[in-house]
Amino acid sequence: MDLNLKGKCALVFGSSMGIGRGIAEVLVREGARVGILARNLDTLEPIKTEIGAAQAYAADLTNPGAAALAVKQFISDFGRIDILVTNTGGPARGVFLDVRSEQWHRDFQSLWMSVVEALHEALPAMKEQKYGRVIMVTSLAAQEPIAGLTTSNGLRAGLTGLCKSISNEVAPFGITINTIRPGYINTRRIQENKWPAEKIREMVPAGRLGEPQEIGQLAAFLASEKAAYITGQNIAVDGGRLHGI
Repeated sequence: MDLNLKGKCALVFGSSMGIGRGIAEVLVREGARVGILARNLDTLEPIKTEIGAAQAYAADLTNPGAAALAVKQFISDFGRIDILVTNTGGPARGVFLDVRSEQWHRDFQSLWMSVVEALHEALPAMKEQKYGRVIMVTSLAAQEPIAGLTTSNGLRAGLTGLCKSISNEVAPFGITINTIRPGYINTRRIQENKWPAEKIREMVPAGRLGEPQEIGQLAAFLASEKAAYITGQNIAVDGGRLHGI
């Protein structure tokens, strides 16, 4: 299927590894002009060459204003922004009484305000061009809280409401906003858990970890014109892991 993404301008947050890199790789393969973003520019430069990204940007999303500046620079460099993928790394673990105020503020900035700041820059440009695709990468924790991930459970669930609220406001301008909820994906963070194969089969009905590019394939579809009637939705890519309906 030709997704007709050739020449579309896409900025992907958190794309030095894992899910973000998987999304960036698929968008490049589909012909989009992709900007990759992570905390360290030195890390991104070799990845830019490896996957054929058009530009690399350094931004620490835990710093107020960093996300907005990155989007503003991207629009300046490319002249437009068609696709914005907000993707941030998972926060530190901790049950509620162990999570200090400093972590709440840091994770609020990274998981929540970085998205808000990015949207404030991207949406006016998308409205002017009458086209835009926003994809928020969240987590299964947005629907079913995961033990020990207190800040993630609270903040990512909030992005679900934000997605739906904004999607209704911008739909008349040809802009869609959706969230993707990855399950257990074969990233470095998951690999560090060193789960045996039998445990993975117990947790995931599909019997395996997902691959980052499987998230990328859904993101590319949602970023295309073929998904123009899909907005305000929260889509799990989890091999059947979620228990709810």
